[in-house]
Amino acid sequence: MQFENVTIGVPREIMPGEKRAGAVPDTVGKMTEAGARVLVEAGAGAGAFIGDDEYRERGAEILSDVRELYGRANLILKVKESRVHEGLEIHEAELFPGGGILISFLHPANPLNHEGLRILARRGITSYTLDGVPRISRAQRMDTLTCMSSIAGYKAAIFSANLLGRFVPMMPTCFGMIEPAQFLVVGSGVAGLQAIATAKRLGAKVKTIDIRPEANEQARSLGAEVIEFDVPAGLAVGEGGYARRLPEEWYVRERELLTPHVEASDAVILTALIPGEVAPVIVDESMASGMKKGSVIVDVAVDQGGNCTLTRGAEEYCFRGVTISGVMNIPATLPVDATNMYAQSAWNFLSYIFRDGKNSTDTSDEIVASTLVTLDGRIVHRGTLEAMEMEEARGR
Repeated sequence: MQFENVTIGVPREIMPGEKRAGAVPDTVGKMTEAGARVLVEAGAGAGAFIGDDEYRERGAEILSDVRELYGRANLILKVKESRVHEGLEIHEAELFPGGGILISFLHPANPLNHEGLRILARRGITSYTLDGVPRISRAQRMDTLTCMSSIAGYKAAIFSANLLGRFVPMMPTCFGMIEPAQFLVVGSGVAGLQAIATAKRLGAKVKTIDIRPEANEQARSLGAEVIEFDVPAGLAVGEGGYARRLPEEWYVRERELLTPHVEASDAVILTALIPGEVAPVIVDESMASGMKKGSVIVDVAVDQGGNCTLTRGAEEYCFRGVTISGVMNIPATLPVDATNMYAQSAWNFLSYIFRDGKNSTDTSDEIVASTLVTLDGRIVHRGTLEAMEMEEARGR
């Protein structure tokens, strides 16, 4: 059978605010039917309103001791990257007995996650990051990043409206008409388009910028005003239609172009990402300093380092009257739909990389090459290695 001799462990997520789970009862049923044994930590699905009995009914064994789960499983299916387990005072990566497989969102290019990756490599764990699935037709059913990005963009607009010190839509009052809020969305990929659509539904006036012509056309179709920034298509567009990292001089030009638009905005939503790499800097301190008091910056790119130099991961604070939101795990704020979308995509990925009870590490396969992070005691992910080199160069 496809998963003969495979024991899959689904631990409870420990990142603060994380309510998603790596599997739902439906995907647990698919795993067991394909020959796998499935271990689920008690309470793993509670944040998404899934009870232990629902997993048990589909063939899972429920364990209360996460150490036992890691000790018995040879494949761990998580949502977020490994981190220090405060209750056990040990890094989750250290719970692996040695060897084994990890499938998760690892965000490997983010410097905050590099120590965890080094532990995974040191312990001989083969790890795959689901945020690396390429945007190609045969990978569509396992494209967890697109699923989660749609949620992130939607909620980013909601967060912006909630944090603003003013109305979003045009509002008639006894004192006269209040003009609609001005939203600026940087990046018109999946997250950006959802942010644009939601902000428009809330009644905002929306501007946007993207270095890809096709993305700008999609933004226009949603009613956004596009800020023209002509970058040669060969320089801007990478495989699968994703944005490509530009030479730094182009980001300097973009910041210069955007400065007056940022300063005029009530809300700036930042969604510019380069797959598998550290996010580019789009808004710096001087730009944010010029914004109106009571305005907001929501940095959706925070998981990969952030598009704003002022963003602090998992923090929301006031900078000279401007609220800077670095909320992480935005999809976790919509846990029911997010868990189901994640789990189904993760199952499709798992089904793809496993053949006759063994996982594929063949990097001639585009999907494997884009998602494989650690193998045979080494970090092998290209974007991660480049980020580590940049980090080391800055430290010299």
